[in-house]
Amino acid sequence: MSEYEEVRENLIEMLEELDERLSKITEDVKHTDEPLSQDFGEQAVQTENDEVLDYLGNTTRAEMVKVRHAIDRIDDGEYGFCENCGAKINKERLKVLPFANLCIQCAEKAEKR
Repeated sequence: MSEYEEVRENLIEMLEELDERLSKITEDVKHTDEPLSQDFGEQAVQTENDEVLDYLGNTTRAEMVKVRHAIDRIDDGEYGFCENCGAKINKERLKVLPFANLCIQCAEKAEKR
């Protein structure tokens, strides 16, 4: 069993939860449960809500990409190493952010850019 097999399983669960969340967001944006209101004021509120849902959907998609990338890195034996400098990523960082692909030093540098 791989050193990161449990992490991989947790990432797969996380991916399934994110996929479920994205499906619900997509249903809400498509208004499958109820069509847009005929009232103009209510339509404005629904449109604003759709914009928030769209943002949440995009954020969820971006997180899914990171999780898939982490799973691929585990499968390729690259997980736990910084993609930028090659240093080992602190295990505590990986516990908090299991899809981290940068060590803390490189992540801090990237945030400053």
